[in-house]
Amino acid sequence: QVQLVESGGGLVQAGGSLRLSCVASGRTFSSYAMAWFRQAPGKEREFVTAISWSVGVTSYADSVKGRFTISRDNAKNTVYLQMDSLKPEDTAVYYCAARSGLRSSIPQRYDYWGQGTQVTVSS
Repeated sequence: QVQLVESGGGLVQAGGSLRLSCVASGRTFSSYAMAWFRQAPGKEREFVTAISWSVGVTSYADSVKGRFTISRDNAKNTVYLQMDSLKPEDTAVYYCAARSGLRSSIPQRYDYWGQGTQVTVSS
């Protein structure tokens, strides 16, 4: 079992930055692929970015490529999402997720989820 707790959300103006953190507890964090998803009101949960468990290979949704950066610190059992040049359309609840396999952009493939953290970008 893995427990995930996100933090770092908040209200920011367009063009600003936020850094989200997700701390994992439970089983060996370093063996899990980690991802961030987001869900805006009335919309489906969508993939944002993912990072592999081993060498840190990453993938990003086209909508955030070049603006968001995912990273992980296995010693701290933490994955980060650095969000720069934020836009109002980035407003959503952001969720951290983990799976014991290859990274994926499909939410149904993830075994564990955090409770989410709200990110609101004002124009």
